[in-house]
Amino acid sequence: MTTINSLAELIRVHGSERGDKPAITFDDRTVSFGALDARSNQVANALATQGVGTGDRVAILDKNSVEYFELLFGGAKLNAVNVAVNWRLAAPEIAQILQDSESTVLVVGQDFATVLDAIVGDLPVIKKIVVVGGHAGYESYADWVDPQPATDPGAVPGPGDVCFQLYTSGTTGLPKGVMLTNANLFSLLPTAAPEWGFGPDSVNLVAMPLFHIGGSGYATVGLFVGCHTILMREVDPAAMLAIIPAKRVTNMFAVPAVLQFMLMMPSVNDIDFSTLHTIVYGASPISVEVLSGSIKTFGSNFIQAYGMTETTGAVVALMPEDHDPDGPNAHRLRAAGKAMQGVELRIIDPDTGTDAALGDVGEIWVRTGQNMLGYWKKDAETANTITADGWLKTGDAGYLDADGYLFIHDRVKDMIISGGENIYPAEIENCLMSHPGVADIAAFGVPSEKWGESVHAAVVKAEGADPGPEDIIAFARERLAHFKCPTSVSYVDALPRNPSGKILRRELRAPFWEGRERSVN
Repeated sequence: MTTINSLAELIRVHGSERGDKPAITFDDRTVSFGALDARSNQVANALATQGVGTGDRVAILDKNSVEYFELLFGGAKLNAVNVAVNWRLAAPEIAQILQDSESTVLVVGQDFATVLDAIVGDLPVIKKIVVVGGHAGYESYADWVDPQPATDPGAVPGPGDVCFQLYTSGTTGLPKGVMLTNANLFSLLPTAAPEWGFGPDSVNLVAMPLFHIGGSGYATVGLFVGCHTILMREVDPAAMLAIIPAKRVTNMFAVPAVLQFMLMMPSVNDIDFSTLHTIVYGASPISVEVLSGSIKTFGSNFIQAYGMTETTGAVVALMPEDHDPDGPNAHRLRAAGKAMQGVELRIIDPDTGTDAALGDVGEIWVRTGQNMLGYWKKDAETANTITADGWLKTGDAGYLDADGYLFIHDRVKDMIISGGENIYPAEIENCLMSHPGVADIAAFGVPSEKWGESVHAAVVKAEGADPGPEDIIAFARERLAHFKCPTSVSYVDALPRNPSGKILRRELRAPFWEGRERSVN
């Protein structure tokens, strides 16, 4: 196979060398690599009519679709940057991301026409809006693309050029655009593909949302080797169980909550999983019960991947040989794994700022070619995250054992992980402080058997007010994506704070996590 160093080259090479092979199956439609290459040329030419070129941002707001990949590769052929927007966010949050990204073209799925109508007045930079499936007020995606020639515009992106801009929540409550370059992405793909059991004849099930690195990044691993991707519009555990034998799926990625839901399906013990070679899981901690049940039920190789958007996904992996619940090294099931090829790890003592002793907990630092270029137009936050000599501060706390295995212990930045979604307390607190019945508020994660963690709000009531839990939760749901909202509320007379005024969330969280080995679930 010809060497591939960019998203543009990926589709060009496979379009030429594997043109008749299936690239993506979505519902009853299968698109070959040759057809996807040609269609992405048409999309590139449609984008060019809007003046899109090197470094310009092109946004998509939709659930998983073939159009996402047409836009991804079409933009890449102009050296543009793909911005996939989290469709689970509330309308004001979506508008903020579109504004921040300075995207000039927006492709919207028909499911989100009402969101578009609500925010269109807040998108001054957008030059062109097209709707997949059509809309009374905007050109349809098909009408926009179909007339364009299928000639390749020929841009050749460089290693340092940004190809993905994925948004991650920030501790200030405003999402940050993580800029990932071709060099970042293609530092990962040649390593991950063979380690995760991918080959050109693999059949890869992609169900996780493409606005996450666990969706778009993982999908790209399969496309990199030229294998067949089975794309689902969204996660549906029952449908996933049916698709695996029907499409002879060999590879899959799932967050632990999805594996748990699959195990709960009545049909799970009747499914033929003999084709399923490798399951990669990650994005949130997994319980030993769910992992053991998955190993027994699916009978495939399991690989845990630890990483973050800022590291282009996985930088640490727990390989299949360490997934024996009954073996002599069963304790390793609690580990995140060992550093992947080309990845360096350090554990930094938070008190001294120097390397922690082996087995001592500190902040996890990572140095790799996968480390992001930086946060879009946030130089100070980039400098606070990546050191001058290239170490990225993850904000996670953990330790390394004598064999080089990384164990995650806690989260430095108070982040809550619920069902694979990263949630930052400050965003919830900023929202609920505007509630007239709230004098003070702290949000933090509490154990959830279904999601790993769920959001809890500790509220100090305003004088003379008596807001009930339902009122607090409803107030948040009107203003935030539902997955960010509290599912439970307690009331305190005052929040514990340190001398500088910082909320001591550890003190608030501790009673909920008593008797548990770690304070992440």
